Amino acid sequence: MGEANENPYDMDSSSFDSEMYLERLLKDCSLKQIMDTEAAVVKDTQTLHSDMQTLVYENYNKFISATDTIRRMKDDFKQMETDVNLLMTKMQSITTFSEQITGTLQGTRSQLCRLSEKHSLLKRLQFLSTLPAKLKSLIEEQNYSQAVQDYLHAQKVFAQYGRQPSFDGIQRDCDAIMADLKERLRKDFQRAGNTAQSLTEIGELLLQLDEKTSDLASEMLTCAGKRLHEQIVMLQDQTERDMLEFVDMGIDGFLNDLALVVTSYFDMFVAKHYEHERDDFQENALQELNVFLNQNIDKYLTLVQDRVESDIGYGDTQVMLRALDRLHRRLQAMRNICRGLEVQRNTVSIIIGAAHQLCDAHSKNLKDHFADSLSAVRLSLVSAKSDTGSLNLSDLISNLYVAMVEKIKGVLQDLLIFLRTDWSFNIKAEHKGALCVEGIRENLLIGFLRHIAKVMCGFGDASSSSPPNLLLVLSKTCLELEQQGVHILIALVDDLYEIDSENSATLTHETEICAEMRETAQALLDAYVRLQGTNISQMLRKSVETRDWLNCLEPRSVRAVMKRVVEELGSIETVVASLYESTGTTASGFRTTASSDSSRKTYFSNFASASKPQYRSNWSNYTPSQLESSYVSNIHRLFSERVEIFTSVDFTKASIVMGIIKIGLKTLLECVRLRTFSKFGLQQIQVDAHYLQMNLWRFVSDENLVNFLLDEILGSAVQRCLESVLMEPNAVEIICERG
Repeated sequence: MGEANENPYDMDSSSFDSEMYLERLLKDCSLKQIMDTEAAVVKDTQTLHSDMQTLVYENYNKFISATDTIRRMKDDFKQMETDVNLLMTKMQSITTFSEQITGTLQGTRSQLCRLSEKHSLLKRLQFLSTLPAKLKSLIEEQNYSQAVQDYLHAQKVFAQYGRQPSFDGIQRDCDAIMADLKERLRKDFQRAGNTAQSLTEIGELLLQLDEKTSDLASEMLTCAGKRLHEQIVMLQDQTERDMLEFVDMGIDGFLNDLALVVTSYFDMFVAKHYEHERDDFQENALQELNVFLNQNIDKYLTLVQDRVESDIGYGDTQVMLRALDRLHRRLQAMRNICRGLEVQRNTVSIIIGAAHQLCDAHSKNLKDHFADSLSAVRLSLVSAKSDTGSLNLSDLISNLYVAMVEKIKGVLQDLLIFLRTDWSFNIKAEHKGALCVEGIRENLLIGFLRHIAKVMCGFGDASSSSPPNLLLVLSKTCLELEQQGVHILIALVDDLYEIDSENSATLTHETEICAEMRETAQALLDAYVRLQGTNISQMLRKSVETRDWLNCLEPRSVRAVMKRVVEELGSIETVVASLYESTGTTASGFRTTASSDSSRKTYFSNFASASKPQYRSNWSNYTPSQLESSYVSNIHRLFSERVEIFTSVDFTKASIVMGIIKIGLKTLLECVRLRTFSKFGLQQIQVDAHYLQMNLWRFVSDENLVNFLLDEILGSAVQRCLESVLMEPNAVEIICERG
């Protein structure tokens, strides 16, 4: 710092050397830099000169103002000095006159003091002489407070003059009167129905009359407890009032009385120290008061909780929460008023309980609404069947799906009222409240979604007599929920209630519910396929079991049952196509081209080949001895893949219809294996199989599987035939085309 001040090149330094600065400037700087430096120095010099002039002008004005002020002060002090001298002269005169008056009135003043003391004594004596009559008059007027005050005031006089015989009688009369008053106050104190204010007033008077403090403290809590119990009983009968009126009555009556009792008791027995009581009296009194306060608050909040439980699901939730919010604010105020006391219970537990109970009520309503929706769907399906009218299953699914989703959204919005920011309570900040918020997600939403899956899955049980279309509607509805409904609802509840479900290990993830919905949809769709397949199977089984295959006539037409089966499959395919898309179909849902010409011929594949899966059947080319041989069928089975019949189907039209066809054809195959056929019986099976082949290819995407099963059916008939002679293929085609 010292080196900077001694720098000869610094203009602001005290050791600045202009010659050295100029010499350095000429040596180190160019002409332009020197000229710029000159301009800067000139500018700074002019600025400093201007600032110095301004400073001089400002200080000059101040100096002129100060001179004027000093001149005026000299003039003012001269006048003030004259006035002070005059005042001093007058004060001396006043002091002289005062001393003269005091000397003159000295004797009179002493006499006046003695007379005043005598007058005061006479007034006290007069007060004592009239005290008994005055006390009786005040007691008759029930002005107990004034009577006690007068008696306590007279006690000081009695203490000074009580040994005089005249005053002794007055004191005995007053003591007797106050003893009667004390007894009356004690009875009034113990009387039922006393308000908290009257208990407080009577208690104060008894304390002033030297009632035993510990006994009075216990008795005060006992009497106050009776009064508060009466108010609890009265509130129990107020069932016709709404929740807000009920809480207001409790606040204005019960809680106000309780607060008054607590504060009065605290001021009388806890805040004051009594010499004649034990050292731990205040501590014990505070403990008893705390127990009394919590017992009564617990009784009242239990009553409120019972009322809340009875109103949940029937009354207005917003009105209920407004009432509980008002009660919560009042209890918070009581905590501030009741110093040194611990109120152990608050309304938050009641509100959390109400939220849980409302969740249960909403859950029941959702389940009832879902049951009603299912009943409406079943009724619509039955009505459409009885009226033989067409029913749009897509509309049923849409109505069922939208009704469920919108109902759940409405419930989630209704429960959001518990988290409003203008309430004095915050249930999310409480541990149980946070669990309650998570419970809305888990118990209500997730629980209901699982209930949907469980109930729908029950319709797919083998013991259930559900209509096939109902299974289809429910399966598609579950699929819609899995694809979008579950995500929409879980995202909604997480957003509304600010739940971080992605990072929570305890909350159910969306993928779990989606998996359950898809499993349910799959089970219902499989049940639909089994049920429809069973219906087709029953028709085919009866047609085989009720016919005499040994005495058949030569076939001239396709049996009616085969036509009915094709018609039934067409109806099923139409219904399924309205819900599930399929490739290779037209707008009507039917295939328009076959994969090969074999679907239009009378031929069936006997052998499987890696290069080409379809071959023309050679059953008609074998001799009877060859047809009776089991080699052909054994070789055929050896090179054929095993066909799974009762497997899960895909959510496509072709897969669903193929599953139904497989069950029907498998049933036909098993029935054929149990019968014995004549030549014409075998030929009838040949005609029926070819008719099925001509028509079933339209419903499936893989006709090889259909051909394989039909091949198996005809092969089994050949093996069970007594005279295995097949009809000419052209004749079979003519019969099938003729219908």
